[in-house]
Amino acid sequence: MTDLRLEPFFSGAGLDRADALRADEAALRELAAGAAARQLKWHEGLPELTPDGRLDWDSASKPELFLGFDGDAPCFCAIGPVVPDARAAFPLMAILHPEDAPLFAAALSLSRWHGRHRFCASCGHSTDIVRGGWSRRCPACSAEHFPRVDPVVIMLAEHEDRLLLGRQPQYPPGRYSALAGFVEVGENLEAAVARELFEEAGIRVRGVRYLASQPWPFPSSLMFGCHAEAESDELKIDHAELEDARWFTRAEVAGALSEAADAPFEPPPKAAIARTLLERWLAS
Repeated sequence: MTDLRLEPFFSGAGLDRADALRADEAALRELAAGAAARQLKWHEGLPELTPDGRLDWDSASKPELFLGFDGDAPCFCAIGPVVPDARAAFPLMAILHPEDAPLFAAALSLSRWHGRHRFCASCGHSTDIVRGGWSRRCPACSAEHFPRVDPVVIMLAEHEDRLLLGRQPQYPPGRYSALAGFVEVGENLEAAVARELFEEAGIRVRGVRYLASQPWPFPSSLMFGCHAEAESDELKIDHAELEDARWFTRAEVAGALSEAADAPFEPPPKAAIARTLLERWLAS
């Protein structure tokens, strides 16, 4: 049976982020110059992995971003071009060690944010890296900008022990997953879940409850996994958003997760919180 205590992939503490040191530029320079300092290696726009799925490190030659401490070792990262398409990272996620996943997500999101936010949103002037890379400050207007996180709801809608799953056109053939959407300005999570399910599938829901969350570094989202009870099973699919949506029984979900030969759909990958939500629902 699935362990309901397990966190979604990319979740967890990761490194000691040592927030108290971020404002001390002299201390960070001293740490970067020390023999214990190490820097994350990159390959083709993604953090590089060793053959056994661990993050790969080198000496701190360009310590632009301070990631935190791994024990006594200060860890840094350079800002470089990052892969524009999340699908390029999926082969890595298949082998990425779960203990390194939180740092993989943090480094990728942080590097991507710096690459896209070199200029002040208030006055347009170029900005400087401060706080060890955890913010940028404008020398012209003194505005300080912090890495953003976009909240996204991803939800299982249930009706009489069946789950609603959908597929988008870019999914691999046969894959179905939980429906999802960005939280809009002025919404709480419950309202976003209800709105997205109605907009994409035409169903009304009640009893929305939060289940778990996951940082998703493509580019920098925080996925809020939720569950809702559907008032009916009649669907009105928005085909601008979804290619298809269907209700699946508990047995069908079990067959998909066990990769049965006659499984009715391909489940989301193990690194996705949608997979965690399905496993938890099946085990509940």
